[in-house]
Amino acid sequence: MSILVNKNTKVLVQGITGREGAYHAEKMLEYGTQVVAGATPGKGGQTFSALGHTIPVYSSASDAMAAHPEISASIIFVPPAAAADATLEAAHAGIALIINIAEGMPTIDMMRVVRELKDLPGVRLIGGNCPGLITPGECKLGIMPASTFKAGRVGMISRSGTLTYEASKMLADADIGTSTVVGIGGDPIIGTPFIDLL
Repeated sequence: MSILVNKNTKVLVQGITGREGAYHAEKMLEYGTQVVAGATPGKGGQTFSALGHTIPVYSSASDAMAAHPEISASIIFVPPAAAADATLEAAHAGIALIINIAEGMPTIDMMRVVRELKDLPGVRLIGGNCPGLITPGECKLGIMPASTFKAGRVGMISRSGTLTYEASKMLADADIGTSTVVGIGGDPIIGTPFIDLL
């Protein structure tokens, strides 16, 4: 049984026109994740093309949501200094699940984000400084290597990206597999700690 994401999850990639965003958006499309839109300030009207997909790019998360109300998740590939604003932009646009990959985000910025999200109870933040999450065979939202995961019955939550990959590979090799794997992030302040996700 999966949690948070599955084959029907529609995804916005914030920062899709940057190097990291473009690279990982292509990897997510290759996995079968339904990336339906991208957002980069000032790049509205452009498109992102990869693997036969042409993804429209909008200048903001709210513009993307207006055009694609089916979006239920956003993944953020922006520099650490802009990650707090990108996270709050997605939250105020009404996106229910936000994955913030950014490493090195200032703690004071994360304190502001977590405080503001308390007033938006329908929004869940995973990260920052996280590898993302994956429901094997259905949806990958993040930077994890897809080859280490196999569909199964064990859910996994971890702070460490590298240990997540190693443990998932061991479960795959033992023919047990994983249902959903969530990397919650290694920073002192994160959006969703262990107890909340359990």
